[in-house]
Amino acid sequence: MRFSRTLKTTLAVGATSTLMLVGLGSASAHVSATPSETAAGAYTLVTFAVGHGCDGSSTTSMTITLPDELNEATPTVNPNWTISTATQKLDTPRTLANGSKISERTASITYTAKTPLIDHERDTFTLSLQLPDAAGTTLNFPTLQKCETGQTDWKDIPAAGADHDSVDAPAPSFTVTKAVAEDSHDGHGATAATSSDVAQKNDGGPSWATWTGLGAGLAGLILGGLAFMRSTKKA
Repeated sequence: MRFSRTLKTTLAVGATSTLMLVGLGSASAHVSATPSETAAGAYTLVTFAVGHGCDGSSTTSMTITLPDELNEATPTVNPNWTISTATQKLDTPRTLANGSKISERTASITYTAKTPLIDHERDTFTLSLQLPDAAGTTLNFPTLQKCETGQTDWKDIPAAGADHDSVDAPAPSFTVTKAVAEDSHDGHGATAATSSDVAQKNDGGPSWATWTGLGAGLAGLILGGLAFMRSTKKA
């Protein structure tokens, strides 16, 4: 009976591990985008990861195209790559939240390898940017991966509700979530409420902290007096 249970448990664990490995293999085959924050209007660090070359050929450059919803992005230095930025002139100037206007935006950022990234070796590229205010917006970052031989254009966008695996070369993407609302009970409001609660519990009389302090002080006086009497007797 115990052997049967052990066998069932082993098979279950083995099956789960196999499914996990299959899932990880499928996900790692894509160029992914992982944001540190997704709340609307927030500043975030988006990390793009590449885990392989082009059919065995080493990667020489990665060009990340920004979606139209974004105005700019700041690339993080990677010592193994040089960085270049391409801008796009806007047909209609955009007005920013602070009231200023811009006539061009960052269109794409290219990382070029100083030494080609060997196939099956992984590297990451991080962009700092501000997310748009509209929650529910899916941001797609078409990414062109060039190799010593061949290239892969990660630009396919799955149909609504479909998985990334439904297309051959999915664009790295993520969805903007609802902005984090400020809690009106935080800060001064919470402090005022706490003070009020304390005042109600005190009912105008000395608090427990006051009694504790008086007790500690009295005990100190008694111990001090005893010590003084002992030292006098010895003298």
